[in-house]
Amino acid sequence: MRIAAPAARVPPWPHSALPVELVPATARLRAHVLGLVRPDGTLHSPCRSRVLESALLLALLDRTGLEPAARSRVAAYLSLHCDSPEPLDRLLARAALRHEPAPDGLLDVERFLARAPDFTGPRKRALLHAVLTLLGAVPAGEISVPEAFHLHGLHTWARVQVTAVKTILAHAHGHRAVDEGDLELLRSTQRPGTVWEANLLIHLSVLHALVPVAGQYPLVVEGVRTALRHQRPDGGLPFIYDEDTWSTATAGVALHAAGAGAQAVDRLARRLAAIQHPAGGWSFTESVQLPDVDCTSVAVEVLHLAGPAVYRVPLRRALGALHALRGKDGGFPTYLADAPSEACMTAAAANALSTQGPTHRHEVEAALVHLASQQRPDGSFPPDWSSSRLHTVFRAVLAASRHPGTSPDSPARRIITRGVALVADCQNADGGWGQQDGDASDALSTAYALAALSTQDTPGPAARGVAYLLSQQRLDGSISSVADSIGPRPFGFTVPALADVFTLLALGHLARRLGPPPCRTPPMDADPEGEPDTASSPAVAGLPIRP
Repeated sequence: MRIAAPAARVPPWPHSALPVELVPATARLRAHVLGLVRPDGTLHSPCRSRVLESALLLALLDRTGLEPAARSRVAAYLSLHCDSPEPLDRLLARAALRHEPAPDGLLDVERFLARAPDFTGPRKRALLHAVLTLLGAVPAGEISVPEAFHLHGLHTWARVQVTAVKTILAHAHGHRAVDEGDLELLRSTQRPGTVWEANLLIHLSVLHALVPVAGQYPLVVEGVRTALRHQRPDGGLPFIYDEDTWSTATAGVALHAAGAGAQAVDRLARRLAAIQHPAGGWSFTESVQLPDVDCTSVAVEVLHLAGPAVYRVPLRRALGALHALRGKDGGFPTYLADAPSEACMTAAAANALSTQGPTHRHEVEAALVHLASQQRPDGSFPPDWSSSRLHTVFRAVLAASRHPGTSPDSPARRIITRGVALVADCQNADGGWGQQDGDASDALSTAYALAALSTQDTPGPAARGVAYLLSQQRLDGSISSVADSIGPRPFGFTVPALADVFTLLALGHLARRLGPPPCRTPPMDADPEGEPDTASSPAVAGLPIRP
């Protein structure tokens, strides 16, 4: 996601091409993001409450009769979502509070599940059915697709979630016997005071599965107490505690792009190096054991930007971890080797591998071939970890822009041409972009679109997009946006700082496209790869560097 090398970029735009407010607005946002960084180098932004976990908590408290005061608080939170514009939230809140059957048409299940990758479909359908069954929103029907409960090839989170769902639905059909292996797996996630893998959805699912099992009530009581440690002031419960490692990594790239300077970027890089897993990867937050390609890839970019020589050892380990996950098709999965490759993860890995110059050129080119094969005729890609279709598009366009190839029909050129055409075609009248075709504009989708447009010749669409994006900036410099994070797919959740971070990234990309400002500033130096070096540059496209 970092700034492309000058050799891979088109000629600069004049400063008059973009709104004059770009520079001061970027400086305010940069200062805001820097203010979110703790002394240890972590960008901390807790995950907000979500209706899904809050509804499951209320149902659990009703089943057990525990913690009446906590029940009142979560009920008050859910009552605010009974008329939510989000159909799933509206359905879950009403069902949890009133135990009403779901009215026909309240949730288009097929459209909702289509937001998840096809290979996850049966599991996600079973999860949704189990949740609605627990809330009394649907009758307890049989799941007729056996692969919904297959554990082979699943990562640890999915194995536990599938086992909990299977147990919940078996209980709903009057099957009280629980396989000893399943019971042991569920019990292994329960430790007083600790939410396994920081995942409250799995934690609550396991507790619901254990409630009817003889002898497990003390474990359930302790599990409820543990969950309530994370009840938010608004009464709700989040999906996960936070995504601090992911937020820190993306902030490192964004701050570099926006000219925050070497000291700021290195502070985040040192934190990332300190929490790297022994096998070389990173997870979305420090307490989680399962690493993923996305966090690992962006952490690689941050360490590279902070100093390839300084972070040589952690970079070597991280690149080894990525290589171990590479699929035979040239693509990359999210978690496990031999799992299906995903377009967004492949774009992330290609960007990371490209930090090494020609060393991994073969792997990058193979990744781009896979990306091109996954791109749809309209320029979009299959669903990823964002509800905005432009998320994978911008990351793929940036990856392809580093290795565009010499042929007009090269995989990289096709990715760029189709991706940019999609962005150009779906710009709204207000200058912004929405998550899907016809959706209202939002800051995150607009930031993704602008990052893609920063690779192009014509600044006109970008200028209109910047004007919209800056209209979403608050007085403190932060950005107002609908959330787009998804987890588990296709359920959305909110980490507020990500709107700030991705907007800063986009504005940094755009600022780097501008030519010399009206006042003279020394030209930027370049690192050995030819990429801009903010560590030695006193200014970035007119943006003052913080010490």
